[in-house]
Amino acid sequence: TAASTNRPDVYRFGSVGQPLPGFEVRIADDGEIELRSETVFQGYYKDPEATAAVLGEDGWLKTGDIGHLDEDGFLHITDRKKDILVTAGGKNVAPQNIENDLKTSKYVSQAVVVGDAKPYVAALLTLDPVEIGRWAEAQGIDGDPAALATDERVRMLIQDVVDEANRERSRFEQVKRFAVLPRDFTMEAGEITPTLKVRRRAVQEHFAGEIDALYSEPHARADES
Repeated sequence: TAASTNRPDVYRFGSVGQPLPGFEVRIADDGEIELRSETVFQGYYKDPEATAAVLGEDGWLKTGDIGHLDEDGFLHITDRKKDILVTAGGKNVAPQNIENDLKTSKYVSQAVVVGDAKPYVAALLTLDPVEIGRWAEAQGIDGDPAALATDERVRMLIQDVVDEANRERSRFEQVKRFAVLPRDFTMEAGEITPTLKVRRRAVQEHFAGEIDALYSEPHARADES
């Protein structure tokens, strides 16, 4: 059910618009978006437990999305609740916002932020083969994307991307370490869906060694304060 929309004369880029007539929207204490309307379903068929998990007795539906309402009532969705990371210090981090900022660089094709139950946030990054190839050629650097992923000059380039993504973030949200992967994610490996969405669990399983290295000593006690 559609609950909000941007209109041609009333819109805000980056939002999903203002609530439609007949819809109430509120943000729970944990940031989850909740909806109430006569069109909200009455529950799952013969499954009261599943119904109670998402639908309160007062009619408020837990959407599973994290977001906020701005000062003009426009709704912004920032992540899925199930994807929220909770660091070892108890800080909630929405990975999608960070990933999107990292991917604004033409050199980064994919980004997966990790850090659940870890002392700091880290990231797995893949290189755009065309753009990094152009950059490498201009720098007089030879090598395919796998070789470039290990080149210190490429790492310095990507460090600038990470620094820019960190610039306006709280300390606990900043990416402290990152790994440049030797290949992009693929559908064949089950790492992205047919609609090109990243399958986080598959990526984390396939690159578990790289993730472990991001939290190896002496870096595993980063200050989150």
